[in-house]
Amino acid sequence: MKKTILIFAMLTLCFSAVSTAQSDVVDVAISSKDHTTLVTAVKAAGLVNTLKGEGPFTVFAPTNTAFDALPEGTLESLLKPEAKNKLSAILTYHVVAGNFKAADVIAAIKNGAGKFIINTVNGGSLTASLKGNNVILTDTNGNVATITATDLKASNGIVHVIDSVVLPK
Repeated sequence: MKKTILIFAMLTLCFSAVSTAQSDVVDVAISSKDHTTLVTAVKAAGLVNTLKGEGPFTVFAPTNTAFDALPEGTLESLLKPEAKNKLSAILTYHVVAGNFKAADVIAAIKNGAGKFIINTVNGGSLTASLKGNNVILTDTNGNVATITATDLKASNGIVHVIDSVVLPK
């Protein structure tokens, strides 16, 4: 009986590991209580299928608090069907083609004399740099986001959590 329970427990652990490894970048966001606004926005922009694609993608995922910090009424207007293109442009500004782990970004910053220009899938760019021990992203408008959690692995890329919404020009 003990042996059967042990085998079942081992199979459960193995299945859980496989399930986690098969979660894509959208599933990673869905599994986080701190990213419900991002998930709502991704759905409203019609990007779910794209971000569930093969990738690899690096996603800089703003938290609910980051969206709450936008000027009053901004998020509500972006979630309207008529703003779908604008919302899509903002969200794809948070996505990079490729798999950039935190160590890769830090190495690129150090190799780039303190800055690393990251080209986003919407055609814009973000500048990564270090502020103390933190990696910060500066958008083309001069707004700054700090990466607060790194290397959340997904089957089609990686997710880094940021504390602000970065905005394209």
